[in-house]
This record gives sequence, structure tokens and C-alpha cells, in this order.
Amino acid sequence: MAATPIDNDARAQQLARAIASDIQLYNKQKIEEALINDNFFDALGEEIMEGRDLFRGRVTPELFRKNYYDRAIVDRVIKPMASLKTHIW
Repeated sequence: MAATPIDNDARAQQLARAIASDIQLYNKQKIEEALINDNFFDALGEEIMEGRDLFRGRVTPELFRKNYYDRAIVDRVIKPMASLKTHIW
């Protein structure tokens, strides 16, 4: 029996942040290299898509369309690397 989808904004945002944090935790070196080489979305495409699919499967379609997951990727994966020396910023 499948779990009831999350239908609460705060819980959906929490899930999105948790998934993004896991991506950051397990792929730190890969993220650094991808930002330096300006190929972040190509290099981490598989991880990002896997996380997006997980998020999509756990929340209602309405909450999925609010882009909480994509915002979490920026906030939890990209922004923490702001001090990284790269020509993209």
C-alpha cells in the first residue's frame, strides 16, 4: 500500500530540502568540479532527476508544480558553494 502523498506546503518544502541536502552530502566533490567546469546540470543530471522523481512520487501534483524541489537544489546544493572559485559567478 502506497503512502498518502504529502499535501502540505511546509512538509513538501522539508522533503525537498532533505533530498537536496542528501545530493549535496554525497556528491560534494562532483558538485565542486561541476561548478568549476560550468557543467553542473550535465554532471549532476542523474542525481537531480532521481531526487526530482522521488519528490514527485511523495507529494501531490499541485505541490510538485510549486517548484519546491528546484528551489531546494539552488538553496542546499549551489548556494553553499558560493565561496568556490569559479568563473560562473
